[in-house]
Amino acid sequence: MHLEDVEIVDFEDTDLSDAIVIAGFPSIGLVSTIVANYSIDALGLKQVGALNSPHFPTLSVVHTGEPLSPVRIYAGKLETGEKIAVFVSEFKPKPSLISSLSDAIIDWVKKKGCKLLISPEGMVVEGKPSKEEDDIVDAYAIGSTENARQILQSMNIPQFKNGIIAGVSGVLLNKGKHENIDVISILAEAHPNYPDARAAASAITVIGTLIGVKIDVAPLYDEAERIEKQLQKFHKQAKPMVSGAGQIPQPSMYG
Repeated sequence: MHLEDVEIVDFEDTDLSDAIVIAGFPSIGLVSTIVANYSIDALGLKQVGALNSPHFPTLSVVHTGEPLSPVRIYAGKLETGEKIAVFVSEFKPKPSLISSLSDAIIDWVKKKGCKLLISPEGMVVEGKPSKEEDDIVDAYAIGSTENARQILQSMNIPQFKNGIIAGVSGVLLNKGKHENIDVISILAEAHPNYPDARAAASAITVIGTLIGVKIDVAPLYDEAERIEKQLQKFHKQAKPMVSGAGQIPQPSMYG
């Protein structure tokens, strides 16, 4: 596949110079999707674009009576004046599409003059016992550049040292390193078998630190069970239409 297999359509000309971008594509525990959707609602962002590809699932995501593309872009300005954009999808891209999708995102970030790309992920820590539901979930981060790693260090965010990050986040980190673009992947310990809203809350807390805004995650903890059941039902309904999407290796850390 090639870059032209993924097209980004801007609905309006949005000034995103020096913006922070969040890329939310499904991972373990659907952490990325929950993070992206919650951030969009909590920060009051509006849709400014969408991604098209003949390789995307042939469906429309209907939300509050409005048809939406499988991959969408939202944007807005925070109370601090910081600009932010969020890519969100409910479906895992086909493994063969990940490189083209990541290229399209990186090119869009460069074209818009954005300053930082954040990609949240769920991960399973091998050899570590499962946490109780009320426990705070651990989260780590890794930066693509020395500047990105210094940002993490200055904010006392624990850094991911050894392991594997696959999928969109892994490719974005590599492309960020090669092109000297600041990319930060946030890794939250997540349950591999169901949507994990608690892990998403941990990732959102780290994102709030990075963007300089306190995002209230209490509702996410309070409604974790409802959100998890809702996403499980959504994916069960959509499974026949995306069964060809395939599975990709998931992020993991050696505990």
